[in-house]
Amino acid sequence: MVTKSKKPDHHPLAEYIDRLLNGGALLPDSPENVMEVVGILKSYGIVLDAYSKNLIYIAEHQFLVFFPFFKYFNGEISFPKLMRHWWHDRINFEYAEYCMKAMMWHGGGGLDQYLDTPEFEEKAIAVIQAKFSNNPIIMGLNQLFPDFLTEMLRVSAYYTGLGQFWRVMADMFLDLSDRYDRGEIKTIPQVVDHIKAALVADALKPITYAVKITNQVYDIIPKSAGLTFLADTAVPYVEAVFFRGTPFHGTVSYNAQAYQIPLDQGRFQYGALYADPLPIGGAGIPPTLLMQDMRHYLPDYLHKIYRLSLRGEDDLRVQICASFQKSMFCVTTAAILGLMPYSMDTKDASEATANRVYLQKWMNRLETSRLEDVNGK
Repeated sequence: MVTKSKKPDHHPLAEYIDRLLNGGALLPDSPENVMEVVGILKSYGIVLDAYSKNLIYIAEHQFLVFFPFFKYFNGEISFPKLMRHWWHDRINFEYAEYCMKAMMWHGGGGLDQYLDTPEFEEKAIAVIQAKFSNNPIIMGLNQLFPDFLTEMLRVSAYYTGLGQFWRVMADMFLDLSDRYDRGEIKTIPQVVDHIKAALVADALKPITYAVKITNQVYDIIPKSAGLTFLADTAVPYVEAVFFRGTPFHGTVSYNAQAYQIPLDQGRFQYGALYADPLPIGGAGIPPTLLMQDMRHYLPDYLHKIYRLSLRGEDDLRVQICASFQKSMFCVTTAAILGLMPYSMDTKDASEATANRVYLQKWMNRLETSRLEDVNGK
C-alpha cells in the first residue's frame, strides 16, 4: 500500500510569523499596550540606571575583595544610609547579581570565550600580583589554589559586562519614555523600532574593563579584545535571562528523580518570557526584587491603571510583572528583527524563504512561552 506524503504541519504560531513579516510585533498594537509598555520601561530604565552604576562600581572598586560588606553603597557610606540598607529601604541590587550569575552560568558570546583565553589569564596574574604583592598569606593561598583569584576576576568581568549592557538599555528606555511624553511614540511597532534602532546604533560599542591599583591602571578586557555590546553582552543576556533563566526555589523540585529540571541547561525555560507572573511577590522568587524596585518609580498614568484594576494595590507586583513581560516581548521582537538574515521587504524568493525559516526557529522556542497569554489567548 502506497501512502501519500503528508504536507508539513502548519506552524502553531504562524500568525506571529506573518505579523512580524508585515511590520507588526509579538505584542498586539493597542493604545493600552503602548501605555503599559512605555510606562513599565520608564520605571525599569530608572532601576537599570541604578543597577548599572552599582555593577560597574563593584567591578572597578570591589574586585578581589573577599568580604565586600559595602559593595551596594557605591563608595558612599554613612550611618543613615546603613540604617536604610538594614531596613531594606533601598534598591535591591541582589537582583542585578542574580542576572549576572545567570549570564555567567549559561555563558555564550565573546565575553565567555575571552575569559578562557591565555591573554585573560596573563592579565589576571598581573592584577593579582599587583594587588597582593605585599600579602604573603594571599599569595600562598593563590599558589595552593591557582584558579581561585582568577575566577573572582572572571566574575568581576561579568559584573562590568552586564553593567555596561544595562547602561545602554537604561538610556534607551528613558529616551523612549521621553519620546512618548512628547507624542512621538504612539504604536507598539514604533516602540519596537525605537529599541531596534538603539540596539543597532550601539551594536559595536566596545566592552572594556580596567582597574586601578595604587597609581597604575591594568587592562583586564582591553579594547583590542574586540568585545562589543550586541554580540558579546546583549545576545548572551537575552539567551540567559529572557529564555533560559534559572529554576526558582520552591516552585520546582531540585530532586533529580523528580525530573522537573532538564539535565541539559540549554533546554531551560525559566526566563522572563516563560515565567508565570502569579508567583511574583513570593519569598525566594528573584524577580520579586525587581518588581519591588519598579513599583517605586511607576509613572502616574500607569500606577492609576493598576489602582483601578480588580484587586487594586493588593497584587501590584503581579500586575507590574505582567506589564514587564509584555515589554520584554517588545524587546525580543526588536532583537529578532535586528538579527533577521535578510531585509524584511526582500523580493528574492530564496531570501524570503530564509527569513521565514529563521522566524520559525524563533517561534519553536517561544511555543511554550507566555506569548499567547500576552496576546489575550
